[in-house]
Amino acid sequence: MAVLDILVAPHPVLKQKAKPVDKVDARIAKLMDDMVETMYAAKGIGLAAPQIGILERVIVVDVHDKDEKPNPIRLANPEIVWKSDETSVCEEGCLSVPDQYAEVTRPSSVRVRYLDETNETREIEADGMLATCIQHEIDHLNGVLFVDYLSMLKRNMILRKVQKMQRA
Repeated sequence: MAVLDILVAPHPVLKQKAKPVDKVDARIAKLMDDMVETMYAAKGIGLAAPQIGILERVIVVDVHDKDEKPNPIRLANPEIVWKSDETSVCEEGCLSVPDQYAEVTRPSSVRVRYLDETNETREIEADGMLATCIQHEIDHLNGVLFVDYLSMLKRNMILRKVQKMQRA
């Protein structure tokens, strides 16, 4: 396994749409493992392949509590097949928008269909932080960052801060 470099906004790859994978083979399974290791090394709870410069529809998430053992979920071609009408507001951050946080409103529950690391089709129902995290990572596959949900003023302020930190 390897820890990979994470792209930082406004990198152009982060705004591109990722392509579906044909199947989860050894290459994609290794990519998933590398993404989990990269996510943990960066102290994140989710990571999408575009964040490491790979435009394929692969995400990993793990929202385990500090006192629980790690429980990563590896998803290829994730698609939301149902979302609740009820919404929740959660403060979100992003490994590609380091040290910046903002409140985002999303459906509070989702059902997602995906291929797991063994190429099996699965569905997961998620709510709370897991639902937020999965939706956030799926957004990355569509070239959407959490700051895109904010007003132009807030978005520009956050992106300017990130660019300033990059130059420093």
